[in-house]
Amino acid sequence: MYLIRILLISILFINKLNEEPKDKTIFESPVQIPLSLSANFGELRQDHFHSGIDIRTQGVTGKEVIAAASGYVYRISVSPGGFGKALYIHHPSGYTTVYGHLDKFIPEIEEYVISRQYADRSYMITLWPPSDKFRFNQGDIIAYSGNSGSSSGPHLHFEIRKSEEEIPVNPLLFKFGIEDNYEPIIDKLVIYPAGRKTIINNQSKPLKINVTGGNGNYYLASRNEIVISGPAGFGLKAYDLLNNSYSKCAVYSIELKVDSLPVYNYLMDAFSFNESRYINSHIDYEAYLKENVYIERAFVLPNDKLSVYHELVNKGIFDFKDDRKHHVEIIVTDINNNKSVLSFFVKSDSSSGEGVSNGPDEKDFVIMPYNRNNKFVSKNATVIIPAGVLYDTLRFEFSKTSGNPDMYSDIYRIHNKYTPVHKPYTLYIKPGRIPAGKESKLLIVQIADELKRNPLATAWVNGTLMANPTTFGIFYAGIDTVPPVISGNGLTQGVNLSGKTEFRIKIIDDFSGIKSYEPQIDGKWALFEYDQKNSLLIYRFDSKRITKGIKHSLSLTVSDNCGNVSTLNRDFVW
Repeated sequence: MYLIRILLISILFINKLNEEPKDKTIFESPVQIPLSLSANFGELRQDHFHSGIDIRTQGVTGKEVIAAASGYVYRISVSPGGFGKALYIHHPSGYTTVYGHLDKFIPEIEEYVISRQYADRSYMITLWPPSDKFRFNQGDIIAYSGNSGSSSGPHLHFEIRKSEEEIPVNPLLFKFGIEDNYEPIIDKLVIYPAGRKTIINNQSKPLKINVTGGNGNYYLASRNEIVISGPAGFGLKAYDLLNNSYSKCAVYSIELKVDSLPVYNYLMDAFSFNESRYINSHIDYEAYLKENVYIERAFVLPNDKLSVYHELVNKGIFDFKDDRKHHVEIIVTDINNNKSVLSFFVKSDSSSGEGVSNGPDEKDFVIMPYNRNNKFVSKNATVIIPAGVLYDTLRFEFSKTSGNPDMYSDIYRIHNKYTPVHKPYTLYIKPGRIPAGKESKLLIVQIADELKRNPLATAWVNGTLMANPTTFGIFYAGIDTVPPVISGNGLTQGVNLSGKTEFRIKIIDDFSGIKSYEPQIDGKWALFEYDQKNSLLIYRFDSKRITKGIKHSLSLTVSDNCGNVSTLNRDFVW
């Protein structure tokens, strides 16, 4: 009875995620300029699916942002990263709209936010104003577009969510002016062995084939005969084009048919935030890291729990074992039902995989099932991988080499970076030596591409360093004893800033990273905006809080994540 109840709840949840909106005309465009998108809903991103649409703002900040429908502001967020400055509006329809990467809010909201930042002595803040505080009619100006947070250029990030569950839905399900009459483009086919003895064209590795065609019809060149023995899955590189945009956007749906029978269907109507990281199992993660290309699987790994899959037969994997020729179709559509089809044949060979093993012998690995807790122990290093971290059963690899004199442990290779994990696992490293008085400065470091050092949030547990990495890779125990660098950017001692509207200070920490900063002017906390991506602190002069025409004293303290501290003291006239 319990299992039946869980199954019914899961079905209801999936149906709720993918139900069509009853009224597709309730929203209007959140900007008053011609609509052009640089990214659409469900676009493939590093570690997540894009949860909204990105609207171009003609390459500049300061464009008027309006309420897409009548409602009230229920949340205001200001952050150095993420959406930066963002507004959240609740609507009577049961939906919420989100407006991210803003430059500033309208004056009444701006004043409210600044007063709370001063009260909390924090630039980073999340506010939940009462429902009668900021109410807007559809079309009212609420803010101005910007480039705040982790934005890589001026634009407006716009979301529509189901209010009750905070589930983002595809904004293009609603009709507010986005045109698209281009068919998606299918660029590449990839065929993956799904069994230890699967053979694809006499090889036991994935087969990648460029496709040809256009105008919605794609095929393989005649020389690309495909012979498969054993279970296999298909993947593809595809993208969508929109009117008034040169960006390559994500496709809306992918359907796989074998001999006209549906085997797999992917539909990007909605998803929950807690499943977004499953993108790393939906894509060919290794191809993404090695080639910077997104290949989407048309089959599902064992621990991929995305709710966007439908009509699955054997998780989209087909067993080619009957010596017949099979017709395969991959159908890709956009949200306006523009469709492209890749059609080809596969010859099934029941004999070619006999006696062949796809990969090295199991004795060379530690087998870690995806649905069990796993632990690997070596001298001075321990790896704990709980159930649910892996997307598939793993043949775990481990090795170590000696560290150099600047390191405080051996170098540990924890499997390889090309295998994704869904959640953090736990890594313990026992340092070979601990400098006197500097225990708190030690941390676990991950070596990334081009020998870049990525520090991890680290704690001491029973005399051992402990961290929770989110990727496999190469690790060692390192140390950070260097304080952050504060650059005055022309803010010299006694400088006269009369007539200026702001000044900027650069803060950089090249290892463990900035943890906090504490600015004061004339002994009182002052609001400095943190532009994290450009390593800048920005102070905008406020005559309500400091007196004009006199000398002022600035004190700025900056700390990194290993407790190293720097201080800047300056007098200036304003």
